[in-house]
Amino acid sequence: MANFQMDPDWLRYHPDPTKPRYIPPSGAVDAHCHVFGPGDVFPYAPERKYTPCDAGKEQLFSLRDFLGFERNVIVQATCHGADNRALVDALHAAGDRARGIATVRDTVTNGELAELHDAGVRGVRFNFVRRLVDPKPDAYYRAIIDRIAPLGWQVVIYFEAADLEERWDFFTSLPTTVVVDHMGRPDVSQPVDGPQFGRFIRFMTEHENVVSKVSCPERLSRSGPPNYDDVVPFARTLVERFPERVLWGTDWPHPNMKDHMPDDGALVDIIPRIAPSEELQRKLLVDNPMRLYWR
Repeated sequence: MANFQMDPDWLRYHPDPTKPRYIPPSGAVDAHCHVFGPGDVFPYAPERKYTPCDAGKEQLFSLRDFLGFERNVIVQATCHGADNRALVDALHAAGDRARGIATVRDTVTNGELAELHDAGVRGVRFNFVRRLVDPKPDAYYRAIIDRIAPLGWQVVIYFEAADLEERWDFFTSLPTTVVVDHMGRPDVSQPVDGPQFGRFIRFMTEHENVVSKVSCPERLSRSGPPNYDDVVPFARTLVERFPERVLWGTDWPHPNMKDHMPDDGALVDIIPRIAPSEELQRKLLVDNPMRLYWR
């Protein structure tokens, strides 16, 4: 039995989040969250760059219900590498109330992909954030895309703002639905109508297969909790310009946060500030994730 000690500076998820004032619409989906371990059942990957606290499916589903959501999209965490057992276990436990995004290597077999699909996996995630992973050559990712395309899966990409220019040709050539984590991590100290975020808006405008998660203000904000005011204009811009191509998620249990741990209830209360109408809220939380993951 493995015995893992979380990193000494690791921040545990909020032990007692507030009940949100905002009530999500019926059928709402938390479209970006994770499960960690527990490590003695689902060991963390030897190549991981961090060791988290355990944060299993029971805690995730309890939070889902507390916040007023009905479904989750669970994203494979980098601390588990390409071992998707914790993810698959959570999907089986959730039944039709969860879908998954896996991490696979280019050596994955068709049989393994079929098992993941049957469990509820609907995409793969490629992480380009160097402090979390060691990115691979483009050919490595293309080999995986060729394997998953027949399943109708999407590709989720996680990158920082500077990476978009560097990898523009690769990102814009992807043939699948492409979901971008956390708005491509813009520098929110720059203007929302400035050139950096303008490149991301161009990315979405010119490529209708691109979807963005308008999530993780706690990672992007300079102004800080609980309102994260400086992030709101960026997320609201995307929701209003691309209402059919946005998703929202908690990012629970908020891996690798260093300065504070967000209150998940406060994060939910930001939703009506970035999606000010009931129609926009329903598209963001229900229609878009259901079309992408439960079709």
